[in-house]
Amino acid sequence: MIDQATKLRELINKNKKNDTVDDTTIINNSPELSSRIICVTSGKGGVGKTNFTINLAIALSRLDLRVVIIDADLGLANIDVVTGSIPKFTLLDIIRSDRSIEEIMNDGPEGVKVISGGSGVLDLVDMPQENFEKILSRLDEVCGYADVILIDTGAGISKSVMSFVLASKEVIVVATPEPTSITDAYAMIKTISLQDKNKKIKVVINRSESINEGKISFEKLRNASEKFLNVKIEKLGYLVEDPHVSRAVKLQNPFLLQFPTAKVSRNIELIALNLKDNLCAGVDEDSKTIGFFNKVISFFK
Repeated sequence: MIDQATKLRELINKNKKNDTVDDTTIINNSPELSSRIICVTSGKGGVGKTNFTINLAIALSRLDLRVVIIDADLGLANIDVVTGSIPKFTLLDIIRSDRSIEEIMNDGPEGVKVISGGSGVLDLVDMPQENFEKILSRLDEVCGYADVILIDTGAGISKSVMSFVLASKEVIVVATPEPTSITDAYAMIKTISLQDKNKKIKVVINRSESINEGKISFEKLRNASEKFLNVKIEKLGYLVEDPHVSRAVKLQNPFLLQFPTAKVSRNIELIALNLKDNLCAGVDEDSKTIGFFNKVISFFK
C-alpha cells in the first residue's frame, strides 16, 4: 500500500515549477490578489515554533504554493538564524531608511520569502505607534505576492503577540507533550477564545516520543478546551522527537532540507499536505489579507 508520504512526494513531483516569475512584478501588478494569513504561535517559548514554521513553509512551497514568512517576534527574530542566512534588510529598515517591501523581502530556501524582524532590535519592541502603523501598512503590500503568509509570532500572550493572533482568522498553536507546555497552550487558547469564540485554532504537538503520545497530549488539550472554554480545536498533526532536528539546527539548515528522509521530515510533509487540503477547500474572505494589517493596528492600540 502506498503511504501518505509517498503520495505526497508524487504530488510534489507533479507540482514542480517550470517557469520563474519576477516577484516585484507580482507585487506591483496584482493588488487584487490576497493571501491566506496563518499565525503560528505558542503559549511558551522553546517548543520549536520557529523551526516548525520554516520547515512548514518549505513543505508548502514544494506543493506549488507561494509562501512568505513574516518574522513577527519583534526584537527577538530568529528565522534567519535557523536558515543560516543574513538578511540584507529587516522590518526596521522601513523606518530607518524608508525601504520598500520588495527590498526587505529576503530569499529563503526552496523559493520561500522571508521578512525578518531583526534579531535583538529593541527599537521594534517599544516603537512609537506611528512607526508600527507604517510597518504594517507596508506589510499589507505582500498580499499580492503570496498564496500563504505565515506569521511567526513570539511566545506568550503579550500585546504584540496577541495583536497578530487576534487579527488572524487562522492560528496554529505549537505545543509539546510536557505538562507546562500543554498548560500554557491552554492559556493561549483561553485568551484567544475570550475575545473571539470563532477563531480557527489548529494544534501541532511537537517533540512527541511517539505518535500515540502526541495523540494523548492533543486529546487532553481538546477535552479541556471543549469542557471549560466551549472551544473546538483542530488537530493539524504531530512531530516526533528526532535527533536530526538538533543536528540540522547546529548546521543552520532546515531539517527538511538537511535530512529529507528523517521521520520528522515525513511528519512535516504530512502536515503541509493536510494544510494544503484545507487551503484548497475554500474559506471566507476574513481568512485573507484584506484588512488584516489594519486589524493588527486596531488590536495593538
